[in-house]
Amino acid sequence: QVQLVESGGGSVQAGGSRRLSCAASGYAYSSYCMGWFRQAPGKEREGVAARGLNEVTTYADSVKGRFTVSRDSSRNTLYLQMNNLTPEDTAIYYCTADPTDCTGNYFPETYWGQGTQVTVSS
Repeated sequence: QVQLVESGGGSVQAGGSRRLSCAASGYAYSSYCMGWFRQAPGKEREGVAARGLNEVTTYADSVKGRFTVSRDSSRNTLYLQMNNLTPEDTAIYYCTADPTDCTGNYFPETYWGQGTQVTVSS
């Protein structure tokens, strides 16, 4: 059974940084497209970033240049480095995965973690 467990959420001041982690288990991690979604209060979920084994990456326009998604295959872990955070980045961040590798401009949605809260104060 696929399991995705996020960690690293918390509170941070505007302009600060935070790194989220997603530990994956229960499937052939290396063959999957993995990514991050977020949901802010009163808003729909939106894709934030994705990265495949093929190194294909996708970012939402709102985070380009500030967020970086990376993978450590030896640890079966996906990361999201978030820099220059703003209050608009406040949301629950979800780790996601698909059982196929990433294609361009695409965020995986088959499997979801429980989410981790990130709160950015001004």
